[in-house]
Amino acid sequence: MNVLTVVGARPQFVKCAPVSRALRARGREVLVHTGQHYDDNLSAVFFRELRIPDPDHQLGVGSGPHGAQTGEMLRRLEPVVAAERPDCVIVYGDTNSTLAGALVAAKLGVPVAHVEAGLRSSVRSMPEEINRVLTDRVSELLLCPTEAAVANLAREGMTRGVHLVGDVMADTLLEHAEIARRGSSILDRLGLRPRAYHLATVHRAENTDDPGRLRALVTALAALDRPVLWPAHPRVRAALARLDITPDGARLRLIDPVSYLDMLRLELEARAILTDSGGVQKEAYWMSVPCLTLRDETEWVETLRGRANVLVGADPARIAAAIADLPETLPPVAAADGQAAWRVAELVERLCVSRAPGERVAVAG
Repeated sequence: MNVLTVVGARPQFVKCAPVSRALRARGREVLVHTGQHYDDNLSAVFFRELRIPDPDHQLGVGSGPHGAQTGEMLRRLEPVVAAERPDCVIVYGDTNSTLAGALVAAKLGVPVAHVEAGLRSSVRSMPEEINRVLTDRVSELLLCPTEAAVANLAREGMTRGVHLVGDVMADTLLEHAEIARRGSSILDRLGLRPRAYHLATVHRAENTDDPGRLRALVTALAALDRPVLWPAHPRVRAALARLDITPDGARLRLIDPVSYLDMLRLELEARAILTDSGGVQKEAYWMSVPCLTLRDETEWVETLRGRANVLVGADPARIAAAIADLPETLPPVAAADGQAAWRVAELVERLCVSRAPGERVAVAG
């Protein structure tokens, strides 16, 4: 088989790492990096730590407004897909890179496999929700991480090509958690003690582009019972600067984004994790670390069981109350089997070999 994988953002690197190895054990993979995340801390370090092969194509799109960024990805990606003539295009998650890869493939007559299909927040104002829904609609393989995702697709009338494969992020976590615990020196470098700090991540537009919510979150985080460590994306720092918000470094400590292994170590040792990231919610759940989600809904409804994850929005009172009510311990979560990536590769291979050569790509003139 000859597959083309489109990635562009930090969470997608984590997801594609085990899948890429499984695909290359069965056939040829062409890896395309859109450049949505592009600096070392958000991109290159993940390729090194997770042993992801170097991209075959670097599109270098960079940052920008949603429409402009997605449009530029479409423009640069189309000739790559046309030239490579893949049997299948694989996309991950819900970013602009996801949507661009799916649309280009669909326009060129190449089947799409969507890893992490079926997730829904039911909030259409979220750019990620639009990306998920549209990508699922043009995908031939809908590779779901959870039973809830399968049910979401069924409610929308999609049952053909739907498969419950498990979560490929769990594959990566299972492989690297102990490596991070033993090998990452991030706590020593930052002068932190286990469970003596909270860890925060904030990056979604609903929080960073709304001045009121962003101010409320900074106020809430700085008032917690322990110091808060915040690895801050460059666009978050820019938003804080625009609003002239200067967090108190003693209570709310901003640092640059960290590598995958360093982030796992920080998550493992935190008293609580406060985040608007779907991936970080899942990692907290699998590690049995209490999580407060800084949103009013979540696609990962499984994490809400047993107070493992609490939705608190951007309300300082709700955040403070949830921190005060943190469980001392959480029961361990039933471990994944670490085979989701192999199931993805098997289904992709089955799709590729079922198609006649003339069906692989129909490039418009």
